[in-house]
Amino acid sequence: MTTKKDDEPDALGDDITGGKDAPDAVPENTPSLEERLKRLEEIVRSLEAADLDLDAALGLFEEGVEHVRGAEATLRVAEFKVEELLSPEDDPVIRPLEEDPE
Repeated sequence: MTTKKDDEPDALGDDITGGKDAPDAVPENTPSLEERLKRLEEIVRSLEAADLDLDAALGLFEEGVEHVRGAEATLRVAEFKVEELLSPEDDPVIRPLEEDPE
């Protein structure tokens, strides 16, 4: 009999430890909204300095786009929670969560 390690997915490919496949799980290394905004400010300052080569500038731009998308996702979840909390109890807001375009 083979024993399964805690960090291995089960036979169906589901991560039973609450990893990236769990619907409400947030990976430990996911930056907060505030951290994303701070990093975006740093990236903008670096790009505006204009002393970067093209590869470095593209790398920073790519990182910036990832932070913008992550921040948008965080804000969508927060907006959904606010709408849910403000809806009357007898008229709950029920709708599917929007999926990322990617």
